[in-house]
Amino acid sequence: MSELKNDRYLRALLKQPVDQTPVWMMRQAGRYLPEYKATRAQAGDFMSLCKNADLACEVTLQPLRRYALDAAILFSDILTIPDAMGLGLYFETGEGPKFERPITCKADIEKLIMPDPEGELQYVMNAVRTIRRELKGEVPLIGFSGSPWTLATYMVEGGSSKAFTKIKKMAFAEPKLLHLLLDKVADSVIDYLNAQVAAGAQSLMIFDTWGGVLSPRDYKEFSLQYMEKIVAGLQRENDGRRVPVTLFTKNGGMWLEAIAATGCDAVGLDWTIDIADAKARVGDKVALQGNMDPSMLYASPERIRQEVATILEGYGHNNTGHVFNLGHGIHLDVDPEHAGVFIKAVNELSRPYHK
Repeated sequence: MSELKNDRYLRALLKQPVDQTPVWMMRQAGRYLPEYKATRAQAGDFMSLCKNADLACEVTLQPLRRYALDAAILFSDILTIPDAMGLGLYFETGEGPKFERPITCKADIEKLIMPDPEGELQYVMNAVRTIRRELKGEVPLIGFSGSPWTLATYMVEGGSSKAFTKIKKMAFAEPKLLHLLLDKVADSVIDYLNAQVAAGAQSLMIFDTWGGVLSPRDYKEFSLQYMEKIVAGLQRENDGRRVPVTLFTKNGGMWLEAIAATGCDAVGLDWTIDIADAKARVGDKVALQGNMDPSMLYASPERIRQEVATILEGYGHNNTGHVFNLGHGIHLDVDPEHAGVFIKAVNELSRPYHK
């Protein structure tokens, strides 16, 4: 078993005792950091940055040089799988990701290639191997993927969407077609995440960014059941250690119990739910990750510390099972100093909760 100097993030996910609440931030390697912007400029564009293992490693490590974080997260994108399936990913300036060949019919779904994680997606595995080596056991490395529903929204809509009309039309007018797509995507996510574990990822996270646009019944049918399928197909043990899995559905607070029942180790919370309520609802079944509003990082340092104190108090004096994070990714125009105030506050204020 490779030694980890700081394993409190993994311990908290498995509800084991820790000396303080571990903390990391979604999108911690990213555009709010000047050093990231410099590396991104060097790479030329976003996908070139993802595909260069040394540069992807560099941006993964940048926040760890600045802050006392308890985990590193692979620098990549959720759309690597649909891209590798042959949909032709490209980025329009100011418009976000787009696909040249979105899914419109059954023939499109049947044509999709099942990407080989060490073939079309080898650049991701190379990044995992490089980061894991360069971390030198300082903190664990988180691997991740988008959820099948979230990936399918981009694949059918052809890019980002506000109303999700195309995918919902498919869900309600041709549900069999959508299930065919979701099943195929779920299988490729299982292969992809297991390959990340084999390459060195020590924990996994599934981002269901758009699950919250569904009704409760449709969420279970089109999103949750496929995440449950993935959880069941994952390699949960590697290198003599458990590989914990966190599921995060944005705006999914009303379905906490159902998410906790999938077999995952932890549930990510966005900021629209009170952590004390979430804990009361799931009890000791799973660990909880979250859940400060990312926009709180615009506030004064005093206000940020106050918010951290409130969330810690909400989770309470049960000294285990909480990973502190934002309720979604850090905004790109946040002052890095404010992110530092947030992380330092968690490190300092959480210790009395773990006596």
